[in-house]
Amino acid sequence: MLKNKLNIPFGKPIVDEKEISAIKQVLKSGVYVHGRKSIEFEKKFKSLTKAKYATSVSSCTAGMHLLYFTLGIGHGDEVIVPAQTHVATAHAVQLVGAKPVFVDCDQDTGNINLDKIEEKINKKTKAIAVVHFLGVPVKMKKIIYLAKKYDLKIIEDCALSLGATYKNKHTGLLGTAGVFSFYPIKHITTAEGGMIITSDKLLYKKLVRNKALGINKNYNERKTAGFYDAINLGFNYRMSEIHAAIGVEQLKKFRFFLKKRKKNFDLLYKILSEIKNIKVLKSVNKECKNSFYALNFILQNKLKKKRELITDQLKKNKIGFSIYYPQPVPRMTYYKKKYGYKANQFQNASKISDFSISLPVGPHISKKEILKIGNVLNNILDKLN
Repeated sequence: MLKNKLNIPFGKPIVDEKEISAIKQVLKSGVYVHGRKSIEFEKKFKSLTKAKYATSVSSCTAGMHLLYFTLGIGHGDEVIVPAQTHVATAHAVQLVGAKPVFVDCDQDTGNINLDKIEEKINKKTKAIAVVHFLGVPVKMKKIIYLAKKYDLKIIEDCALSLGATYKNKHTGLLGTAGVFSFYPIKHITTAEGGMIITSDKLLYKKLVRNKALGINKNYNERKTAGFYDAINLGFNYRMSEIHAAIGVEQLKKFRFFLKKRKKNFDLLYKILSEIKNIKVLKSVNKECKNSFYALNFILQNKLKKKRELITDQLKKNKIGFSIYYPQPVPRMTYYKKKYGYKANQFQNASKISDFSISLPVGPHISKKEILKIGNVLNNILDKLN
């Protein structure tokens, strides 16, 4: 078995005998798809988020792709996308043949710049993609207003925002639909997988059909075994029973996970707030509740060009870190070549990408380890300041 080289990894899934037992039960049952565990997972996820409808999918990216496809967004259409996000947010748009139109981010939160959206809207625009950056909810009031004004869909990328709310409403329920990720280091894991939530019953029914090849009746609905009809194009984006079984057990631990994340975040924030020449991204306001995915800080002034020196020292001290994200999506080779974006077009996103470091606050980290992270970073930066 491979050993993790880092004493404090950036992310680590927390599983125990409950998940292992759940997997064994599925394997023994012989039902690996279209079973009870997927239904149970969806029901429990609805209860957690207070969603009317939820359908599990094979990944968050698959869910985003499925959502655009089901909404009929495609060739000739445009979707507003934040420049500061994971490339999957834009890929989902591109994969249905639509064009992602990038908008710079807010320099204080990393979320999409609300004042820059309307100028990008035209007759081709069909949706606004919202990403709750590092679990900090976007202030949705203006986006909801714009969506109503121009008859647009709102797609929420909630990959990092499980547990986050805006005006006491869970992310994913603020627009047309929201998609969550259960990648190994997210708030909960299913090893790989995702979930779509919505309040739209008709959209939900279409999503359920389209994630299973456009077939009109799933395995449990067929009166005669093997008899069904494909009434439209679709994908094989279903979640397996094994993945769902892990998810059921993970949801039981979620409240503890989120509470631990907040404690870790608050303690680390307090330590870092005393350090010169760094700026911690805003994480809370009166209207929003954060999901505390990670703590992101931006190097300022003379520290800007010393990120590699800092991360090398973190490695030596066996402290995990990440970069969210390595560069604005329109600066990545595919999008730069396809649409001709220039490096200086998204200045706030570039500042966050080029000068930020993300530190772990997950439930796998103890108070002692948070203190170590803070003290080590304090010593590193003190020598460089």
